[in-house]
Amino acid sequence: MGKLQRATSVLTTVALALTLAACSDDRPTAEDAAGTLAAGLARLDVGTSAFTSAEPAEVTAQLAAITEGFAPEPPQVTVAGVEETGEDTATATLEYAWDLDATDSDWTYSTTAELTRVEDTWQTEWDPGVFVPDLLPDEKLALTRVPADRGDITGAGGSVIVTERPVVRVGIDKTQLPEAEQAASARELAKLLDLDPAGYEEQVSTAGAEAFVVALVLRDDADRTVTDAQIEAIPGALRQGATLELAPTRTFARELLGGVGEATAELVEQSDGALRAGDVTGLSGLQLQHNARLAGTPGLLVAAAPTGDAQTTPRTLFTTAPVNGEDLATTLDPRLQSLGEEVLADEPSASSIVAIRPSTGEILAAANGPGSEGLQTALLGQYPPGSTFKVATSLALLRKGFTPETPTECSEEVVVDGRKFNNAGTFPADSLGTIPLLETFAQSCNTGFISARDRVSQAELESAARDLGIGVEASIGTPAFFGSVPGEAEGTAHAAAMIGQGEVLVSPLNLATMAASVGAGARVTPTLLTPGSEDDGAVPSGAPSTAAASSAAPSDGAASSSSSSSSEAPSPSAFTAAESATLKKLMGAVVTQGGAQLLQDVPGAPVLAKTGTAEFGSETPPRTHAWVVALQGDLAVAVFVEEGELGSTSGGPLMQAFLTGAAA
Repeated sequence: MGKLQRATSVLTTVALALTLAACSDDRPTAEDAAGTLAAGLARLDVGTSAFTSAEPAEVTAQLAAITEGFAPEPPQVTVAGVEETGEDTATATLEYAWDLDATDSDWTYSTTAELTRVEDTWQTEWDPGVFVPDLLPDEKLALTRVPADRGDITGAGGSVIVTERPVVRVGIDKTQLPEAEQAASARELAKLLDLDPAGYEEQVSTAGAEAFVVALVLRDDADRTVTDAQIEAIPGALRQGATLELAPTRTFARELLGGVGEATAELVEQSDGALRAGDVTGLSGLQLQHNARLAGTPGLLVAAAPTGDAQTTPRTLFTTAPVNGEDLATTLDPRLQSLGEEVLADEPSASSIVAIRPSTGEILAAANGPGSEGLQTALLGQYPPGSTFKVATSLALLRKGFTPETPTECSEEVVVDGRKFNNAGTFPADSLGTIPLLETFAQSCNTGFISARDRVSQAELESAARDLGIGVEASIGTPAFFGSVPGEAEGTAHAAAMIGQGEVLVSPLNLATMAASVGAGARVTPTLLTPGSEDDGAVPSGAPSTAAASSAAPSDGAASSSSSSSSEAPSPSAFTAAESATLKKLMGAVVTQGGAQLLQDVPGAPVLAKTGTAEFGSETPPRTHAWVVALQGDLAVAVFVEEGELGSTSGGPLMQAFLTGAAA
């Protein structure tokens, strides 16, 4: 090749390189601009994007106004594609996904954004339709939750216990009277409803100018004492008819069933987005613990709602249908539950009656008296059982060779390591001395059982108690205390445990389980929920307790414990039908010749029983808990009175009334 040819070739190569360099474009692309816009829309802040006719701050302010109070989280926004429509124009397709609730039904849609390149910058033609299809400048997003029909709580045989019942919401409508008169009306209404006048007056004064401030929700039935006329006589007072999930009466199993109402701020915070302010939810008891089953899933309605003074009609943009709740089936017998509450109605101290069907373990009643003041004494109370625990002590003795005829030493007192133990002041003198175990049990001779303490170790006593269900946890669908018996104890502690004192603790449910086990001839596991309901939901972690354990803890300060489920299966029970038959014989003697003779008059099958009195506190003489457990046919019952006298005198008449009513 000649020099001229080589020079021409070099020049051609240089010219081609310059041409290619001139054709390359490293300016931002439409895809870059679309990605930046999507990221800004997803965080509701488009400060890094550019717009053809608005400042980024203005668009960000519009986004805040459109979504104010709408959803817990902004949407996910992705770029589905960018199509070039000209040398300096493009159309971006954006895909949105709003996670509005805990379900998998997200609100999804697509929009388009028109992009124009101006001096190397891609700008978006903004209008609200880029954010939500066809959204107008005078509209915002509104989310309404459509409540599902709440499931009922049923009892034995499918009987409906809790269902929607009519109520009246009573309050002050601030739009119906001048501001100067609102305080007086609020105080007058509070007095009518037996509320704190000052407290309700403050509620009214701090509410919005157009608020209807509810003072109380009343059952709208024949028992309503506040009349429509009384409400209407108060200026500004208003009543609104509604329905609410309620039990048959205000007190019926209140501590167990719990209540339903608007979600508290605490529950909303704990729900991880499942609840929002204004939602109706379970607030306590089974209604809270099984809310997921009962409440179902609310539906959603997303609308484009007018802002400011706009008069446009809201437009529906997205809906999901509610999924109704399921019923929660319990084993409660409404008649026996009501009977238990009626029997305890006049007892001033904390009290309870728990009834169990031995053949199935079904909890038929868990009644608390008014003296419990809203505490769940029946299931969560923790008390020394006193002489009712001698059922377990007797089982331990039977396993060491004792029979009902085995002699025991029933003295006036026995001293163990310097501590004196006596019998009850009413103990019959003619039963002192060497008497058979049957009479020791029937007359509840403390010294007779304590004198046999060397025949039974504490571990053997604990084992016998566990075989009857004491200290064995069970999953009943609500918190409960299942008892506690120390596995190790010596000296006075072991002596006290022989008669159900010291560190032995039970709940009324626990003692009813013990009696039921004797009745069944095998350890009974109590149940409250019928098959199909047991595992639908657990007590929420951190949820407010439905009721505290009893405040009247034993004087030795034993640790409290409650549980709604057991992580490990209990060891098998060695309790036999033969042992059951002997314990029934002992319990029968309590009724025929011991401290529960008043139960002989109960109609129906013979009653078997054991009374108990447990001392607590530091007073002299000490205060006492009163207990009675009884078996009659396929019914096991525990009666408890926190501030009683003797089990026979305080608990006996209550047990007699309950069993008589149950037999009717």
